Amino acid sequence: MTEDFASEKTRAAAWFRELRDQIVTAFETLETGHTNGPLSDTAPGRFEVTETRRTSDDGSDAGGGLMSVLRGGRVFEKVGVNVSTVYGTLGERAQMAMAARKGIPGMAEDPRFWASGISLVAHMQNPHAPAVHMNTRMFWTPHAWWFGGGSDLNPCIEYAEDTAHFHATQQAHLDPHGADFYPKLKAWADEYFYIPHRHRARGVGGIFMDDHNTGDWEADFALTRDIGRAFLPAYLPLVEGRKEHLWTEADKDIQLVHRGLYAEYNLVYDRGTRFGLETGHDANAVLMSLPPLAKWV
Repeated sequence: MTEDFASEKTRAAAWFRELRDQIVTAFETLETGHTNGPLSDTAPGRFEVTETRRTSDDGSDAGGGLMSVLRGGRVFEKVGVNVSTVYGTLGERAQMAMAARKGIPGMAEDPRFWASGISLVAHMQNPHAPAVHMNTRMFWTPHAWWFGGGSDLNPCIEYAEDTAHFHATQQAHLDPHGADFYPKLKAWADEYFYIPHRHRARGVGGIFMDDHNTGDWEADFALTRDIGRAFLPAYLPLVEGRKEHLWTEADKDIQLVHRGLYAEYNLVYDRGTRFGLETGHDANAVLMSLPPLAKWV
């Protein structure tokens, strides 16, 4: 049995909110600073912020969060940055799935849970600028606790130097926690962000972990924070370097087809999507990751 972890829960939820605020500010600054190149003569995008609430089956409060979405900007066609803290009891389907996948005994007898995290997906106006996904989270039950998350790059037109920078920045943030973390989490991302029915990865990878619990909460939380801290320095320079590129209709077509792969993965395989819907979280927030436009050939 785990302790109540009240202090740890508070600290984790506060960190995810702090990271959300940093990213929203950085992205709006990027919108304002795009003054040369495609769409620079349009109004800079701003996030529309909506409070989300979750209720339990008996109508009682079960947490919620903030859904922040920027649409139709100079740089971002659609980007969502969600943060939430939810709690309550897991339904029978979620209990069975968690007990089976994570090997947690006692879920049926005491199905309480608490979960907090940040989730981000960015779809770009410019096909030369890569889409990206990032999330970090903490999950607690009376029987176990763990951290998860990571970030992965999803360019429709790949630039080897962008891929190298993204991975090198993540490695630099993970190496202080142990030389084995980056190769392990990179391999995990390669396995997780794979689309079996297409026989291909959805992007160029990144880092990913789940069920992370070494027994040292402070060390695990520090690792999770550094996964989050790696995101902006890994990603912003790539957008800065590509947002002024001119693009063709053929480039845009490549982007829309690639977005179709992203949508397929998120709807069919993504664990976060399934968990959010199974536990009754706001469907719009859960499905925020879907692109505004996509196509299939």
